[in-house]
Amino acid sequence: MADKKVGVITNYFNHLGVGIVKLSAPLARGDQIKIVGRGHEFAQAAESMQLDHTDIEDAGKGKEIGLKVNEKVKKGDEVFKVTT
Repeated sequence: MADKKVGVITNYFNHLGVGIVKLSAPLARGDQIKIVGRGHEFAQAAESMQLDHTDIEDAGKGKEIGLKVNEKVKKGDEVFKVTT
């Protein structure tokens, strides 16, 4: 099964290691994700997510969340939920 696009990076805060993700589909803590951009790609679990500076377990379509990322990301990078 193909990975499902769940959002796009709209901003990145280097000093925090946090990407802002505009969701186009639901995302939950613990989901395996892949972030794909021009010249880079990496996978990780969605372990730390926040909405309005409050920790959350999940978020739905249309929400803009902060996501702790393991590597640098850029505006326009795509976020996919990894399906098996």
